[in-house]
Amino acid sequence: MADNNKDLFNYTEDSIRSLDWREHIRLRPGMYIGKLGDGTSPDDGIYVLLKEVLDNCIDEHTMGYGKQVDLTIEGKTVTVRDFGRGIPLGKVVDVVSKINTGAKYDSQAFQKSVGLNGVGTKAVNALSSYFKVESIRDGKSKVAEFQRGELTKDHKEAKTNEPNGTQVTFIADETVFKNFHFVHEYLDNQLWNYCYLNAGLIIQFNGKKYVSKNGLLDLLQRKSNPDEIRYPIIHLKGNDIEVALTHNNDYGEDIYSFVNGQYTTQGGTHQQAFREGFVKTIRDFYKKDYDVQDIRQSIVAAVSVRVQEPVFESQTKTKLGSLNVFDGGPSMKNFVGDFLAKALDDYLHKNPTSADALKKRIEQSERERKELAGIKKLANERAKKANLHNKKLRDCRVHLDDEPPGRGKEEFIERQQQTTIFITEGDSASGSITKSRDVDTQAVFSLRGKPLNCYSLTKKVVYENEEFNLLQHALNIEEGLEGLRYNRIIIATDADVDGMHIRLLMMTFFLQFFPDLVKRQHVSVLETPLFRVRNKQETIYCYDEAEKQAAIKKLGGKPEITRFKGLGEISPDEFGRFIGPDMRVQPVLLEDGDHIQGLLEYYMGKNTMERQEFIINNLRVEMDAAELEEAPGK
Repeated sequence: MADNNKDLFNYTEDSIRSLDWREHIRLRPGMYIGKLGDGTSPDDGIYVLLKEVLDNCIDEHTMGYGKQVDLTIEGKTVTVRDFGRGIPLGKVVDVVSKINTGAKYDSQAFQKSVGLNGVGTKAVNALSSYFKVESIRDGKSKVAEFQRGELTKDHKEAKTNEPNGTQVTFIADETVFKNFHFVHEYLDNQLWNYCYLNAGLIIQFNGKKYVSKNGLLDLLQRKSNPDEIRYPIIHLKGNDIEVALTHNNDYGEDIYSFVNGQYTTQGGTHQQAFREGFVKTIRDFYKKDYDVQDIRQSIVAAVSVRVQEPVFESQTKTKLGSLNVFDGGPSMKNFVGDFLAKALDDYLHKNPTSADALKKRIEQSERERKELAGIKKLANERAKKANLHNKKLRDCRVHLDDEPPGRGKEEFIERQQQTTIFITEGDSASGSITKSRDVDTQAVFSLRGKPLNCYSLTKKVVYENEEFNLLQHALNIEEGLEGLRYNRIIIATDADVDGMHIRLLMMTFFLQFFPDLVKRQHVSVLETPLFRVRNKQETIYCYDEAEKQAAIKKLGGKPEITRFKGLGEISPDEFGRFIGPDMRVQPVLLEDGDHIQGLLEYYMGKNTMERQEFIINNLRVEMDAAELEEAPGK
């Protein structure tokens, strides 16, 4: 024992280990690309890899070189081609394989770019099982190929007739990103955002063309329903700043913020400056001290700023930290606030109809808030008492809104991204998940039977219904998403008719009262296996009939087949596999053209005959092989 203790304190020069750049990125990928994931979440690492490559193309376009970017994804192979200046041929290998190498340290070459730290493409290279870069400049081409950051083939320069630019092809390493796949809805949003922020830029993705003429005005038109907005979208442009805004009938705030063409999903100083500047301008214009909540309730807005040397809070650049717009220049708060004080104030004076509609929306929010005040106080007092011993919630230790510690900050942030709350039906399913969950990052909230259909109800029901109120408090979203305690909200119900109905009712609750949770892709549905197929040597879990037939064929003979009718039938030992690193979830996505109130009215409203006709016309009967064998006239 004494010898072991001695070894622990044997801290010598031999104890110090220096990792090269490849080893460090592969050992600590979270520091460079955030969480890993399998592609089912929009902030998973595979999308960050793609973004790092695309950012370089966008920066070229911003500097005036190359109007088009071609993106192709075939299976797991990604190819990105721009038509910019191309990497200087003698530096092609260095630019993608030497940390702190790049043109963006020269502020004359890249004035206001996103990728400033010389890490992006190196991280993509290190985390790819195959990586190829080709630069074309003035009739000459240079190609280099890598595997997991190691140079495998350094081609000689060759002549070419291709136009100038850079082409990168990579396949993300499946030992790092297990079972990954690209969700095209996420890519769609990512590419549209690039186009909205770079009017005139053309992106071709697998044959589909993305282009925007009107910038953030186009973004807001796509994100809002013209039948539900309260006044025409206000579109304001200035030097290094662009703003678009309107109000609708949804609850909450919907603000999209960008820095140098980068979508800052977690906001930052520029988004906060917009929120504060908007409130001040509105109060000054109407000469009335409206409550902050009433002014910002139901706002839909987009704000984009361009700054030199932006400081982000992490390598993934999802939150802006820097306060100054230019060295020695105005603070972000003053820059955005002064712009709104002039541009928005001018607009409202010139457009009295819009100004009147905006005032009516604020006063409507004020009335609704005051009507809720009494019941809200009583409900919150009940919730506080219940939270002391909330039987519905089995909480976890780490939360999304926790302040990261001084030491181990990157690892802690990575854990925060994994924070999950499972919303389950009944005690049996809750019991299985509770026993098999990761107590650090996974919480469980148990529903009692079917929740209320809250379509067309006011927010009053969130406080009157004890279950909804406790869920609101568990998530900590009463005052908005800033305090959200879990990054992922996963609805975990049985794969039967009742389970599907509960999923619909929960989605209705979130879409009706907390739509930002869905729009920001925090909500998903847990997929659990329907069948277990096993023999004495192997067990295979199958999620549909096709997987079951493939498993039977693989195992041969007559394997034992179990059909799971509910989550409670899956033992805790087995359940651990289905909510672990390889967990399958189906994200709840709003597709292009979907608008919340229209969706809810169709699925959850009283148009019974319309729905009935749809069901009759689209009814499918699925049978497994055994049922098919017994069916008459098979």
